[in-house]
Amino acid sequence: MNFANGEPGRRRRHPRRRCSAEVQSENPTEEIKRLQRCINDLVSLLALPAIWSGGDPSQMFRTLLDVLLGMLRLDLVYVWAQNPLDASPIEMVRVAQSQKMTACAQEIGETFARWLGESPQRWPTLVRSPVGDGDLSILPLRLGSRSEAGVLVAGSQRPDFPRQTEKLLLSVAASLAAIGLQEATLLSEQKRVATELERQVAQRTGELAAANEGLKTEIADRRLVEVRLRQEEMERKRSGEKLRRSETFLAEAQRLSSTGSFCWRVATGEITWSEQLYRLFEFDQGMPLTPELIGSRVHPDDLTLSYDMIERARRGDSDFDSVYRLQMPDHSVKYLHLVAHGTRAWDGRLEYIGAVQDVTQRRVAEEALGKARWELAHVARVTTLGVLTASIAHEVNQPLAGIVINANTCLRMLAADPPNVEGARETVQRTIRDGNRASDVIRRLRALFSKKVATSESVDLNEATREMIALSWSELRRNGVILQPELADDLPPVTGNRVQLQQVILNLLLNASDAMSGVDDRPRQLTIRTERAEGDRVRLAVQDAGEGFDHKNMDKLFEAFYSTKNDGMGVGLSVSRSIIESHYGRLWATPNDGPGATFLFSIPCRPPERVTGACSPGASQSLP
Repeated sequence: MNFANGEPGRRRRHPRRRCSAEVQSENPTEEIKRLQRCINDLVSLLALPAIWSGGDPSQMFRTLLDVLLGMLRLDLVYVWAQNPLDASPIEMVRVAQSQKMTACAQEIGETFARWLGESPQRWPTLVRSPVGDGDLSILPLRLGSRSEAGVLVAGSQRPDFPRQTEKLLLSVAASLAAIGLQEATLLSEQKRVATELERQVAQRTGELAAANEGLKTEIADRRLVEVRLRQEEMERKRSGEKLRRSETFLAEAQRLSSTGSFCWRVATGEITWSEQLYRLFEFDQGMPLTPELIGSRVHPDDLTLSYDMIERARRGDSDFDSVYRLQMPDHSVKYLHLVAHGTRAWDGRLEYIGAVQDVTQRRVAEEALGKARWELAHVARVTTLGVLTASIAHEVNQPLAGIVINANTCLRMLAADPPNVEGARETVQRTIRDGNRASDVIRRLRALFSKKVATSESVDLNEATREMIALSWSELRRNGVILQPELADDLPPVTGNRVQLQQVILNLLLNASDAMSGVDDRPRQLTIRTERAEGDRVRLAVQDAGEGFDHKNMDKLFEAFYSTKNDGMGVGLSVSRSIIESHYGRLWATPNDGPGATFLFSIPCRPPERVTGACSPGASQSLP
């Protein structure tokens, strides 16, 4: 910031720069007085270091500026220096009481900042006064040998400033300030060195004391060490034997469980396999292992999965759990389950420790189990057919009877004279309506009891429920059941197999009806309810007013071949639970506050993503 409206970089001469008193010889008496004052001022300045000794550099400059301002009758005195204690800048200014302070030290410093790196001889002698009107004669002096270490600037509006005596006093003041800074630097360094020496002495003293204590116990420790060494030698021998036995057990356990282990150092590409892993891949033991050689055994359809897993491992993804296939030279297929954990070796590099198990037999067994479950579900649906026989007959007979009646009516209308063509047309339309009713019944039956492979689709659970209510309506009415549907209006669709979900709904409806067959002292109330559930799920509940169930048998309700009916097979609830679990849901039962029980199931609107090898609902169960 510049306070000079003119050009402070040029050497300007005050019009009253030298008065006649400077040109002519001064009065000897006045000269003697001036010299005496100079000597007194010089003595005062030389006494300042005694006050500064060991003090703060900031306080040193405050004292110096105040002394110079009064001693030389200056209008302004400014200093900038580097604090040796903490390397922070020191910037101060003092002005005469007769002047008005219109700028702070930093702003005044900005006026002089452009010449700080220059020699004092290159500074201007005249600048616009930042603390009053008019020009200001200035005298800059270095603090030390370089201006970067600090600068002292004195200014006065007197035309004869600076006189020789004033130059002398300001030069002495600058030298004393530089010496004071050096002393502060030395004192700071001395304190730092003394502190460091004290710390080192204390540390060394502690070390010597600890060493002395150690020497006192060393003899006893040596004896103990000798005893321990003998013991450790015996432990090492025993540990070696145990290690050999453990290795033998591990190799045998891996062979029996068809499990091999490996270690892969990602940075170097070094791969170490156990003996059993060579057997699983049918490689000669000791063959140099490379990703290309291992990839030659991977099934072509799983190569993309294998390469993706390797890339993720190289990027440092933590753990892996995957199932993939091998295609052997004889074209047989093996299913392998790989589990690996990423860790850091002693050198900080990434490596993976893992195990690979041959799960081919388990996979075949699970596929057979899935097929058996599917067959059992079909048996359960066919068994339900016997229960619904009367209801189905009633549902089919009603439209068939209507068809016969409508046909006879149509013949009579056509045989009339004249023929009643309009009435015959309406009768034919009723015949078509009844035929469609019968067709709908047969369609629902075919879908429910067919052996088609289960597929997933978007299912309206309310609509699927209404169809099962229509199919079982006659059976429920025959048993005196009062059905009360409570279907939510805002129910979102679910993804699953429509026929399997309808099988579960139908089974719960018929079970609830059977549970109330012996109830005579209260209404046989049956409520079927759909509603939203937490976590983007939907829930269906079937509540009856029957006898309920014993809490002790709650866990057995969903076991296969367990039934509370004398003529029951005990597969309905077990199959229902398998179907709901294949839809990633849960089937459970709770007793009512009053009589009866409530059976509920909850399924997600969208199935979660599964790991490699997962199947859709209704297909055979696969490995995780």
